[in-house]
Amino acid sequence: MSTFLNPYLNFRAQAREAMTFYQSVLGGELQVMTFADQGGMGVPESEAGLVMHSALTVSDSVLLMGADVPSHVDTGGDIANGSISLSGDDEATLSAWFTGLAEGGQVTAPLEKAPWGDSFGMLTDRYGVDWMVNISGS
Repeated sequence: MSTFLNPYLNFRAQAREAMTFYQSVLGGELQVMTFADQGGMGVPESEAGLVMHSALTVSDSVLLMGADVPSHVDTGGDIANGSISLSGDDEATLSAWFTGLAEGGQVTAPLEKAPWGDSFGMLTDRYGVDWMVNISGS
């Protein structure tokens, strides 16, 4: 029996663009369903083409999901997504993901050797999502 943690990101009319960007960086297969695909789901006609649900399957252990929050849903201000952490010992893949996610965003801590022996970096991508990358040391 397996258990997975799958981050689910929320956007305001940027989910398709953001998830397509994540696919360009992380690879994998992206599936997108709009509100219109599900009969409108009570959103205004102008928002029917927004993403009701999307899933980016990168591997058996990496699944990123996202959706647009309709305008009538009160989020109490900005949409806060927290941080997504990527970790492991595949230095080439994790370094490439860090570099790709940083394009158009802001690196808040460069990916470099950390005091605990791993390589670690943080960034905020172009959609305002915070990412942490930890590459296990030898």
